[in-house]
Amino acid sequence: MTFITMQNISKTFNGVKALNQVELSLNYGEALCLAGQNGCGKSTLIKILSGVYQPDEGAQIQIGASTYSKLKPEESIAKGIQVIYQDLALFPNLSVAENIAINAYREFGLVNKRQQYEIAQNVLESINASLDLNENVENLPVAEQQLVAICRALAQNAKLLIMDEPTASLTAKEVKDLLALVLKLKSKGISIIFVSHKLKEVMKVSDNVLVLKDGNMIGKYPIKEIDEKRLGFLMTGLEIDYQRLPLPDFSAKKNLLEVKNLSRANQYKDISFSVREGEILALTGLLGSGRTELCLSLFGITQPEQGEIFLNGEKLRLNTNRDAIAKGIAYVSEDRMSTGLIMPESIHNNIISAIFNKISDKYKIIDNKKAYKYSDDLIRSLKIKVSDPDLPVNTLSGGNAQRVSIAKWLAINPKLIILDSPTIGVDIANKEGIFRIVQSLSEQGIAVIFVTDEVEEAYYYSHRVLVMKKGRIIGDILPQEVSEEYIEEMIYENTK
Repeated sequence: MTFITMQNISKTFNGVKALNQVELSLNYGEALCLAGQNGCGKSTLIKILSGVYQPDEGAQIQIGASTYSKLKPEESIAKGIQVIYQDLALFPNLSVAENIAINAYREFGLVNKRQQYEIAQNVLESINASLDLNENVENLPVAEQQLVAICRALAQNAKLLIMDEPTASLTAKEVKDLLALVLKLKSKGISIIFVSHKLKEVMKVSDNVLVLKDGNMIGKYPIKEIDEKRLGFLMTGLEIDYQRLPLPDFSAKKNLLEVKNLSRANQYKDISFSVREGEILALTGLLGSGRTELCLSLFGITQPEQGEIFLNGEKLRLNTNRDAIAKGIAYVSEDRMSTGLIMPESIHNNIISAIFNKISDKYKIIDNKKAYKYSDDLIRSLKIKVSDPDLPVNTLSGGNAQRVSIAKWLAINPKLIILDSPTIGVDIANKEGIFRIVQSLSEQGIAVIFVTDEVEEAYYYSHRVLVMKKGRIIGDILPQEVSEEYIEEMIYENTK
């Protein structure tokens, strides 16, 4: 039975069509994957459905028996439409119960604690879930915070859950649990719209996929009639054909980085490995395995309690990240929005932010001509799509913003660059582009370490794979000698 129909949906920003006569239909209990590259119009369509944006004239939106030319946020919520954004928008200093029943426990302006707990407990029981209702949300792991957000939506009588990148920060088991919950919600007649770049996961529970490209609707396809390769082509117009990197002969290359018996309490223990000039090393494992913590120590953000780090044979003492930068070590943060880039600042200013010493005269005044040459050269070489380098970074798509964060560190001419989860929130085409950049860096003799949750990335885009578990390296693997499944089994053994 049809729940929502959207017809002739267009949206224009400053003369540019973000959406052009898009149509969407959704049944009760249907799960729809909304697919497309960054900037294709997915977020705009969701914001029109949730009442944040108003469509151009001629739009028609039908929800149940009601018809609208445009929606207000309160009308959308009243019709049961709830959006769970990637940042979840919870109140971290409030309890689980308070977050779940945030809009449903006031009587005469006063908080009814008993009703608050009853609502929260009833919602959790309805999906066979359990959480400590008194625990502050800030103390919960991401997967449980996401469960709180889902329960909050259900407490407001959600009939449609729109989930933005729901599996981006989850472990394999947490992803499995989330997908099982989605199936349970579908069985209750609740509709789901997924926005995700992890197509393999959402295709397991989606009934249909709606593909957008450059603001246009390519089509709606039953999941049973499409595979990832076909979907990738529809989204990008490119044939995505994964092929393992050839393994160069590194025997004549010297070790650029050597790590010996590195340990830091409760984070990583007895870590030893080396990376040669031009080698691409993938660091993979479950969330919490110590990957990022190790990288932060290699960049001087934290200090190991035991062990040694050598760069080109020189023993390093990295008290701060400034020490690491001075030695030619760069680190592209996992969270580009809060720690990698200054989002309201210009693209140009972000790119030059680590090289003020190179572009300033003896009076510490920035030479603008030299500065813009640096940023323009990097924008061109990394193929960053930007109309004006003085525009804020937050005007860019996820893929282009990630390229800016890489450009910022390439400006220091690094010997070693560490990329922490470089493709999170990045679409298929931009993911390919980022790894082409990685391969180019390798060909220039720069050593690359990249952290990834995705075995496919580690297997196809690296020369060597280190697998971490519980703070230790449990595997040092050449992809040419094993299967993708072998690495996956090593990561997930005893966790399923």
